[in-house]
Amino acid sequence: MTRAAIKPPVPAPCDPRKFRIILDVGHTSESQGATSARNDVEFGFNLQLAKLIGERLKSAGFAATRVLVTDGKARASLLKRVGTANAAHADFFLSIHHDSVPDKMLEAWEFDGAKSYFSDRFSGHSLFVSERNPHFAASLAFARLLGRELKEQGLHYATQYSLPLMGRYRHPLLDKDVGVYRYDSLVVLSQTRSAAALLEAGSIINRDEEMAMNSPERRELIAAAVTRAMRTYCEQR
Repeated sequence: MTRAAIKPPVPAPCDPRKFRIILDVGHTSESQGATSARNDVEFGFNLQLAKLIGERLKSAGFAATRVLVTDGKARASLLKRVGTANAAHADFFLSIHHDSVPDKMLEAWEFDGAKSYFSDRFSGHSLFVSERNPHFAASLAFARLLGRELKEQGLHYATQYSLPLMGRYRHPLLDKDVGVYRYDSLVVLSQTRSAAALLEAGSIINRDEEMAMNSPERRELIAAAVTRAMRTYCEQR
């Protein structure tokens, strides 16, 4: 007598009002991430954008959305984020970041009388998922939806992550149309129990794109794209 195959549980239908989204603000006030071409810290960019995305998601009916601000240093803060999201039984975890380049690509310039660094060589957003996440397929599905939304708004993705010059920052490109990369070892993607993705919203080390990322118009465009992608993801779940 053979045992019947055990089928995996079917996910409950997605009710936006009860769908628990964690918007993770990348980095902390103690560990502030990259420095922009004009000497502003990434954490500030991340916080401003994540708050706006949270507002737009709540306005769209995702009432259980939470903006997660973590304190502490580097890896300890990463583990804290994962622990908080898992304890909250999140349905989706989206980490918000802004991009830079490896130090070897930086060029020096002066801004407001201070020595600064920039790289105008690359620009664009990028999306990352981890194959180690227990909901990898769902994570990838959302990342593709968001990538398409951003592309339809005329934005382009950062192409450098698949290039050998990126060294240890090089990652496999899973979707060459909308810019989704695989980043298996990233803690916030691999150790969360919910589907998860990381958005690098744009390059703040690129002098022109830094100005765009600081504009209300660009933040609104990205927040609207995230909201539409999440609505479609919820409907298709």
